[in-house]
Amino acid sequence: MLLQAAIDWNLRVHILDPDADAPCRTLCTQFTQGALTDYDTVYQFGQGVDVVTIEIERVNVEALEALERAGKRVFPQPSVIRIIQDKRLQKQFYREHTLPTADFILTDNRADVARIAREQPDFFPAFHKLGRDGYDGRGVQRIATPADADKAFDAPGVLEKAVDFVKELAVIVARNEQGEVQTFPTVEMVFHPELNLVDYLFAPAQLPEKLDQQAQAIARQTADALGIVGLLAVELFLDKQGNILLNEVAPRPHNSGHHTMRANFTSQFEQHWRAILNYPLGNTAAHQPAAMVNLLGEDGHTGPAVYEGLETLLAMPGVFPFFYGKALTKPFRKMGHVTVMANSLDALREKVEQVKAGIRVIT
Repeated sequence: MLLQAAIDWNLRVHILDPDADAPCRTLCTQFTQGALTDYDTVYQFGQGVDVVTIEIERVNVEALEALERAGKRVFPQPSVIRIIQDKRLQKQFYREHTLPTADFILTDNRADVARIAREQPDFFPAFHKLGRDGYDGRGVQRIATPADADKAFDAPGVLEKAVDFVKELAVIVARNEQGEVQTFPTVEMVFHPELNLVDYLFAPAQLPEKLDQQAQAIARQTADALGIVGLLAVELFLDKQGNILLNEVAPRPHNSGHHTMRANFTSQFEQHWRAILNYPLGNTAAHQPAAMVNLLGEDGHTGPAVYEGLETLLAMPGVFPFFYGKALTKPFRKMGHVTVMANSLDALREKVEQVKAGIRVIT
């Protein structure tokens, strides 16, 4: 999707990806297969381009730092990626910059969690999160009671007190080198009850104006505190006491902004290019209320992907499916998304239910 936005501007984009069959390989100017975590691979790749950017955090930061020292423009900056790669550093950063977030305790291993369970039983329920390499719900374990402490990861992590929330929100922020900042409208996310990833979202979120302004302000403050150049996805909780709390951030285009490809004047993908190339940031206003439904591989199906019900979707006005070019499906794999637009929230909710019931990714 970043490539599709780049093509509009005749940008020559080189891609490094570990998958020889990555969907981007047929769209980019030059494709290189290689490990994103290998120093030499990343460094050599970066020497051949003018600007280096990422669309996943799991990349060799030392190589990016070396490229930056060599004069390459690397955005988001390696210093930002380093903080965000490690949830321990990320949470400490929030605390140091007085950004509101759930209470937390850093842990080195499972024994630390067991000790906290004995000494601070009121800290539970909580979530134990791996410091590094968690992604799309992986690396997160709910510790409902002190008796569940043995479920914790036996690796460095952060034990985060569970937030009694009423809504999960997100704000996509863009910031260029000049410090110009633009935010997209706040969205409300609905997570899959078992997979801990976004099932669908609504944009804009249904919030009182004061709370919406607060969510937008926290997102801007976070981007400014990091000094990021590029996109920052800021995930937030609205708790039952009416507080907005910072959950996690991602320094890249994000699932919570996919709907912007049709629903907003500027998509998050175009905005990322504007930010890292130091162009003026685009208008983030929405054309009308929108939703985004993730298309996940159907449970029990592994093999060549078939999109059952596509004709039904294409017959619906204001419904736009996007497939990710993945040839093989497997249970709950992200295979695409559907952007849904309507004039009212009620009409939007009705359409979302029709979309969810109308298409399946099977074999």
